[in-house]
Amino acid sequence: MGTIVEMSRILRAVNALILLLVVAGLAGVFWFVWRPTPQTSGEIQAPTAKPVRIVRDSLGVPHIFAENIDDVLFGQGFATAQDRLWQMDTLRRLAAGELSEIIGKSGLELDRKSRRLRMRQISQMWLRNMPAKDRALLAAYARGVNHYIETNRGKWSPEFTILGYQPRPWLISDTLLCALQMHRTLSGNWEQDLLKAKMLALGDRDKVEFLFPARVGNEPMPGSNAWAISGARSTTGKPILANDPHLEWTMPSTWYEIQLQAPGLNVVGASLPGVPAVVIGHNDRIAWGITALQFDNQDLYLENIDMRTGAFTFRGQTGQAHREVELIAVKGDKPVEEVTFNTVHGPIFRTEGEVHISLRWAAATNNPFEFPMIDLNRARNWTEFRAALSRLTGPNINVLYADVDGNIGWQVAGRLPQRKGFRGDVPLDGSAGVQEWEGFIPFEELPSYYNPKSGMLVSANQNGFPEDAPYQVSGFFASTHRARQITARLLSKPKWKPEEMLRIQTDVYASSLKYLATQAVQAVDKRGDQNAMAREGAQLLRDWDGQMNRDKAAPLLASLLYQHLRRSMADRAAPKEGADYKPYIAHSVVEKLLRQRPAGWFNDYDLWLATSLADAVEEGKRMQGRNMAKWSYGVQNLLTLKHPIASLVPGVGSFFNIGPLPLNGFGTTINATSERIGPSMRFVADTSNWDASQMNLTVGESAHIFSGHYKDQWEHYYAGLSFPLEFSQVKGKGTLILKP
Repeated sequence: MGTIVEMSRILRAVNALILLLVVAGLAGVFWFVWRPTPQTSGEIQAPTAKPVRIVRDSLGVPHIFAENIDDVLFGQGFATAQDRLWQMDTLRRLAAGELSEIIGKSGLELDRKSRRLRMRQISQMWLRNMPAKDRALLAAYARGVNHYIETNRGKWSPEFTILGYQPRPWLISDTLLCALQMHRTLSGNWEQDLLKAKMLALGDRDKVEFLFPARVGNEPMPGSNAWAISGARSTTGKPILANDPHLEWTMPSTWYEIQLQAPGLNVVGASLPGVPAVVIGHNDRIAWGITALQFDNQDLYLENIDMRTGAFTFRGQTGQAHREVELIAVKGDKPVEEVTFNTVHGPIFRTEGEVHISLRWAAATNNPFEFPMIDLNRARNWTEFRAALSRLTGPNINVLYADVDGNIGWQVAGRLPQRKGFRGDVPLDGSAGVQEWEGFIPFEELPSYYNPKSGMLVSANQNGFPEDAPYQVSGFFASTHRARQITARLLSKPKWKPEEMLRIQTDVYASSLKYLATQAVQAVDKRGDQNAMAREGAQLLRDWDGQMNRDKAAPLLASLLYQHLRRSMADRAAPKEGADYKPYIAHSVVEKLLRQRPAGWFNDYDLWLATSLADAVEEGKRMQGRNMAKWSYGVQNLLTLKHPIASLVPGVGSFFNIGPLPLNGFGTTINATSERIGPSMRFVADTSNWDASQMNLTVGESAHIFSGHYKDQWEHYYAGLSFPLEFSQVKGKGTLILKP
């Protein structure tokens, strides 16, 4: 009897424990899953002048309807914070140099780089110099963000809970920091300036200059594709515009889809979390897309400065650099002091022994900062579109245009330094005061193209400046391979459907590698090569179609061949420096060298090709085995998208990631992909029917890891598909009203 009673007690205890675990589990689900989920229907009290409707479609995209501009931007700030507050907070912290405060020492080096760039000081300068009307727009957005923060205090997404902190109120300067971070992403090539200077010091000057050609640039930066075709080339009789910006892979997506509608404003497209307005998209009259201009807006200067006192020499006079001391808060540790000297050119950004280098950056110039994006969103025609862009102070961009009246255009915008007598592609003498900027190129003199006879405009980060430009063109422009392939595709048939633009955006033909492969095969055949590996490589590449498909072997060998050619070529210019020569433009340089085959580089170019091919085969066998038929390019072109915080949770972290997955494409294909960079979004605008336009983010609209919209766009993206960009016919799945 006692045994039965004892067993009964044990069962009751076990049941109680199970119940307790179930309750704890449900509480955890409530706390981490349901509680932080944004409210997307019903009503919320808000300090708006009139009611604001936030209608969410099937992808979770907010369509915001208001009766004035301030209220619609308030709604944008509120809705963006609902989905992306932690991303917004980390963006402002990354720019300000405040990541260590929440993640500890692992963020210290990033913080130091931002502090040395004086990002916070620049944002404050922008704020002081901003026109009142622009400041008011950013203030309305900030009020929306702060209303979400205040009304959801303690209901933060899991990242805040895991890291143990709460977001501070959103400031106008925080929006400027987010904008400045994108400016930083699309700016400069100072690393390549240092590399070129080093190679010049150690190598053959003529050869090094060949490696860094003036007209086509020298830096592997995030790029983009954009093109517009006229109605004469479309089946609809109206223009089509396409855009896919290439940026670093991120989780969540760089972009946030949104529609804003108020009197005088009806725009939809991709916005930047933390920044009001639509950056890429269309209204009811015009559409536009953006690519990075890659005109050099940063220069390095070698300063004659005493780092103990800040005294420096400039034009024979002694100046005093402004000494700035900041403390970087470090979670779990003591604050770290960061001291920066700011010279006439900019901050001392880098010190190598006794060499002190300052960085001059167009973003840091003390000129009025304007925010023209709302004007751009409201533009009705080419004239108003250009007027809005004339106010853009950065980043430097190409903007492609199409409208319902049948017009297409391309406008360069931003602050482009005027250099006379120098290129700024190596560190300059900071004390002489001779190689100085002379202001910025007037907007009226920047490249502008409207309704060309060809009926098409193509921008893929290539040098779009005319050779007879009245100013020095200095930049880190991309090779022309992507632009040429886009043009070839557009010319391949007389008329295109809007939905067919996606086929071009996902094109993976690598004309650069196809040329190298053909040259290598011809060299092996011509030589009757006795090297078995060279013969094996030639056999694999002989019938390759140039497509960078992830499941094929030939693309892997072609990419390895390029790497060996690039490195050995650079070693000829500057011995032992070839391993560091990895600029994107090297594709064009290798190709140019093989087409011209100038004396003084290689005594036997065919031998160079055959040897490089044999070396590539040998490397491939070390990587993927002796049987070349089993090689797979995708194994070497793998993408893993990791949530920066949730992925660290033991046991379940991988659930919140994507990958590893093999990718199609290459750096010179239209679908330009690598482990680091890829198309951050795909957009196609149909000016004949706005509701037939398409947009596809990489992962999803929401950054909430338990949201159904966290990564619901990925499968379409990976398969090269897209989604309708709802505009006049919004199929709402929930409506939230912000009620005064």
